[in-house]
Amino acid sequence: MSGTGISTSTSTSTSVNTSTSTSTSAGVSTSTSTGVSTGTASVEGPGAGEHGRDTGTIRLGDRTRGEATDDTTRYAPEWLQLREGVDASARATELLDPLRIRLANLPGRSGGFVIHDLGCGTGSMGRWLAPRLDGPQHWVLHDRDPYLLHFAAVGSPRSAADGSRVTVETQRGDVGRLTADALAGASLVTASALLDVLTAAEIEALAAACAGAGCPALLTLSVAGRVELTPADPLDAEITEAFNDHQRRGDLLGPEAVSAACDAFSGHGATVRVHPSAWHLGPDESALTAEWLRGWVGAAVEQRPELAARAETYLRERLAACEAGELTVVVHHSDLLALARPAGGS
Repeated sequence: MSGTGISTSTSTSTSVNTSTSTSTSAGVSTSTSTGVSTGTASVEGPGAGEHGRDTGTIRLGDRTRGEATDDTTRYAPEWLQLREGVDASARATELLDPLRIRLANLPGRSGGFVIHDLGCGTGSMGRWLAPRLDGPQHWVLHDRDPYLLHFAAVGSPRSAADGSRVTVETQRGDVGRLTADALAGASLVTASALLDVLTAAEIEALAAACAGAGCPALLTLSVAGRVELTPADPLDAEITEAFNDHQRRGDLLGPEAVSAACDAFSGHGATVRVHPSAWHLGPDESALTAEWLRGWVGAAVEQRPELAARAETYLRERLAACEAGELTVVVHHSDLLALARPAGGS
C-alpha cells in the first residue's frame, strides 16, 4: 500500500507480445499490449494487504506478487478521483523548470514529445502535467486495469500549455520491468505513487530503461515514511511504524524507495533532483482524510494484529475529530526528477 492512502495493485509473470488497437474519438487510441517486458506491477496509491478488505467506501485491494486473474481486486476509481486534487497541489512544481529545459534540448523535439505514464490509474498525471508543458504531446498510458485505462483515456487533456494538440493511447500490461527498447522514442517517463510499491530490482530496471532510452523521468508522490497528525496522539508513532513495516513487506521498498531510486538513476549517469511533495489535509479535505485514515490504520493492524483493540478506539476517535473539522494531517512524500543523458551521448 502506498503511503498516501488506499490502492490496489496486481501482478503477473506473463509477457505481452501481441497488440490490437482501435481508434476512438478525440485522438485517443487503445491497445491491449505494451511491447514492454512485463513483470510485477503497481499503480497509484496504497493497498490494503495480501487479501484485501472493505474499509469505508473504498475497496482495498490485493497486492500479492503472483499471477493476477480477473478476480483480482482493482483500484477504485472513486479513491483515485478523491485524491486527485490533493495530489495536484502536492506535486513539486519546482521540478518543472529543469524538466522543461531538458525537454527543450532533446534531439528531435520538433515532432513533439512522447510521454509514457506508468501505472496511470485514471490519468491524473496527464491532466496535471500536459497543460504545464508547451508543444505537441503524445501520451502512452500504461496500466494493468482496462477499466482504469478507459477512465484515463476519456478524461485525458486535449491541449498543451501553448494550445498544441495532446493525443493519447492506452497500453494494458504490467510495468514493473521496462526495457530501453520499450521506451524507444520516449521523451519522458512519468509515474505517481509508484516507486514505493516496487522492489529494488524493479527500480534498477526502470533506471536502466530510462538511461538506455536517454529520457528523463518525473516520479512523483512516493511515500517518505512520515506523517504528522494534529492534535497528536500517543499511538501515532506506533501506527506509523507498523504502516511503514507493511509497506516493506516482501521485497517492496516502501519509504526507502526514493533513496534507492536516487542511487539507481545516479548509477546510470542521470542527474537526480528530489523535492518534498507533502499532502496537507485539513477540514476541506475531510472525505479524503477519513478514507486515508481507514487505509492507514488498517494496514498497520494487518502488519501488527496485536494493535487491533487499541487501533479500533484510535480510529474511531480520529474519524470523529475529522468529521468535526478538528484534525489536520500532513502526509510526507517526495518527487524525483532524473535527467538521464540523452541517447547519442550529448
